[in-house]
Amino acid sequence: MSNTNKYVFYGLRVIAWIIFIGLCIEAGALLVNFVISIYKPEIVSRLYEKLDLSELFAYSVDAYYGMYSFILALAMLKAYLFYVVIELVSKLSLSKPFSEYVADKINKISYYTFSIGLISYIGKETAKHFEHRGIELNALNKFWADSEAFILMAAIIYVIANIFKRGIEIQNENDLTI
Repeated sequence: MSNTNKYVFYGLRVIAWIIFIGLCIEAGALLVNFVISIYKPEIVSRLYEKLDLSELFAYSVDAYYGMYSFILALAMLKAYLFYVVIELVSKLSLSKPFSEYVADKINKISYYTFSIGLISYIGKETAKHFEHRGIELNALNKFWADSEAFILMAAIIYVIANIFKRGIEIQNENDLTI
């Protein structure tokens, strides 16, 4: 592996770690917001993201828990997705890229990406349902703004995972013929 590739993979690992830490902080902050909003709703306006869903809480407690569940699930899935990316970038070897480990990690990345897209889309449609009932939820739009992009990205990553699986088969056949 050339020095350029080593630096690129090191840079990717550093960037993945930075994004992972940021997503973990965001997930933790949202979880703290959720807990505080239940016990001390009057200070929500001073917390992270200022997610004041008191109108939804007054409408239905179950709807409030449901929408916050979507938000927390998305935040935690995004953080875990980048943890899997860190594992992949840390163990990927360009001298023998087609390994079961790499194929498994790419497959997991596609599943988590699809889950993020699906949960995001369901959350967006649920928010639209509540907005039709007169409840203002515009503050939540930033959490599921790119649901379609995640679903499309999951499809592309799934195709790449299948290419890697086929690459493993070809590599194993070549190892047997030598």
